[in-house]
Amino acid sequence: MEVYLDNNNVTRIDPLVFEEMIPYLKDRAYGHPAALHGPGAAALEAVEESRAKLASLIGARGEEVVFTSGGTEANNLAVIGAALASRSRGRHVIVSSIEHQSVLFSAEKLSSLGFEVDYAPVDKEGFVKLDELERLLRRDTILVSVNFVNDEIGTIEPVRELVELVRDKSPEAIVHTDAVEAFIKVDVDVRKLDVDLATLSSHKIHGPRGAGALYIREGTSIEPIMYGPVATSKLRPGLENVPAIVGFAKAAEIGVRGMEEFTRHMRALRDKLMDGILDGIEHTVLNGPRELRSPSNLNVSFLYAEGEAIMMMLSQHGVYVSSGS
Repeated sequence: MEVYLDNNNVTRIDPLVFEEMIPYLKDRAYGHPAALHGPGAAALEAVEESRAKLASLIGARGEEVVFTSGGTEANNLAVIGAALASRSRGRHVIVSSIEHQSVLFSAEKLSSLGFEVDYAPVDKEGFVKLDELERLLRRDTILVSVNFVNDEIGTIEPVRELVELVRDKSPEAIVHTDAVEAFIKVDVDVRKLDVDLATLSSHKIHGPRGAGALYIREGTSIEPIMYGPVATSKLRPGLENVPAIVGFAKAAEIGVRGMEEFTRHMRALRDKLMDGILDGIEHTVLNGPRELRSPSNLNVSFLYAEGEAIMMMLSQHGVYVSSGS
């Protein structure tokens, strides 16, 4: 029997999602969404219906959602695009020190373009230190990016509290949260969170690979980071992946609808595994918080053992984990 325990990295596609995609992989809506003929209009309708569906699931409006090729592209667009659009007001950017690499690499790119980037430190459980963030915030801070749920240790950041601090100390700053690991595991409501930008990705929620989205609050300035012919969004030129977008929206619908049952089930399984490891194996350490963590995340260090060696040994026995996904 095989046991796949690397869903924080990539999930298998839900059969219902695959069924939803099949017509769009064959002969439905195969035209270019910008084309003024029947197949093009059908493709445009599929994209816009998916956009409206996804937006409604996060408390947004359809026009506030831009589809991308995944979370990495969406994070690049959020961090680099927002900073470039705001550079006339300042060049100071803050990201947390344990962001996803797509955010950290985007921050490095901004540094090479002359922006000043500070990294907000976190405590041993992965929570951003609010006093340190407050110290870093300035009147010329134009962007703050903090992930909602950490992709490695599952820490659920108090995003709303962080946003309130930013609004108080740097009222002109744009606030971005990478919600890729949070979506369908905790409530992602952009209005309640009061963020300006939020990143989502399909492959984390049992949807197809190659589809992501960026929520952009109405009135938030973003510069495109890609250039070419525009189909449905000037911020994301090029031909949309209609089947993947349709699948993404379907996966989001299924995930949000079943979130309460899913999280309860996952938390019970996670806690059983966690207690079994920590109580039954010597020299083990839980990384991240016990309580305020994603229900589907467990990150453990086995002292005096190499993570990759453990991963390969488990793989040989049909148990698939990641040594830092």
